[in-house]
Amino acid sequence: MHITAVDTPCLLVDIDALEANIAYLADFAQRAGVRLRPHAKSHKSADIAARQLAQGAVGLCCQTVSEAEAMVHAGVRDVLVSNEVVAPRMIDRLAALAGDARVIVCADDADNVAALEAAAARFATRLDLLVEMDVGAGRCGLAPGEPACKLARSIAACTNLRFAGLQAYHGPAQHIRDHAERRAAIDAVVGLTRDTVERLAREGLTCEIVAGAGTGSFDMEAASGVYNELQCGSYVFLDADYARVAATNGAGLPFRHSLFVLARVISKTRAGRAVCDAGLKSHSVDSGLPTVFDRPGVTYTGASDEHGQLDDPRDTLTLGDTLRLVPGHCDPTVNMHDWLVGFRGDRVVALWPVTARGMSL
Repeated sequence: MHITAVDTPCLLVDIDALEANIAYLADFAQRAGVRLRPHAKSHKSADIAARQLAQGAVGLCCQTVSEAEAMVHAGVRDVLVSNEVVAPRMIDRLAALAGDARVIVCADDADNVAALEAAAARFATRLDLLVEMDVGAGRCGLAPGEPACKLARSIAACTNLRFAGLQAYHGPAQHIRDHAERRAAIDAVVGLTRDTVERLAREGLTCEIVAGAGTGSFDMEAASGVYNELQCGSYVFLDADYARVAATNGAGLPFRHSLFVLARVISKTRAGRAVCDAGLKSHSVDSGLPTVFDRPGVTYTGASDEHGQLDDPRDTLTLGDTLRLVPGHCDPTVNMHDWLVGFRGDRVVALWPVTARGMSL
């Protein structure tokens, strides 16, 4: 099938670009001497996960228990839930899942650690724990230094839990446009993380995993000598927001756009303007509106539920035309769709389910 014949709106994946992105970061991690544990919340796809693992990824990050369950049931044997799990039933599901795969989870509270310990004992499994530190995001996590070390000691004293290291991810820093400012933010994170790792080492606690990093800063953490696992997610797709993040040379990040929302012009009643069928129910706009791929001069200017407004000053669009939109934020966009339509050139070659769609528990 030619891609223009696919029903719209839908998610397209340029498999050549996707594979190039996966290969680039896999090669980078190998050369840098760090492990790669990509974040599955970006693609939620067992098919894409399999390609990442085949290229050397040691496992996956997931953001929820249900997401981790979906990936383990698809054959992934090593998952990190890079979030806190507190609800009793969710803790039980996590402990049960550890019977089928290595399961790592983050914690920032002693009572939560006790609940995880009790669940692992009930299910006769073991959970590996990372102490999550707040290194600047102002979200979850303990302060670096003694607060993080205190929780690490309590984990190490447990019977059914294992202290595995630190989670030190600064999400907002990934999107700082200016490279020098982004580096300064990550340098501060590295300093806080290094100090905590050294404190723990003096107490005889080894951090097998020092994790964090993302699509906007992976090269900085990899060069730090402190981080040993990268958790990049959006690199597989390169959404419009990440495309605006400047790299060292000012030319952008070293990845290609591979994810698109295929849309169709459904109304053209006046010159210079058109309406497509991809609106708020087809892509997320929390990180800005999508950009229009390979259509010079055409701009996506507004969205409602099922409509997208297009500015076309040169009046190039006609009724029925298809166009590819690069979503502003890939993660929530993928979660709106059941399928990823894979193509090479101009032909559909694969249809992949969004394995973990809607799995927010």
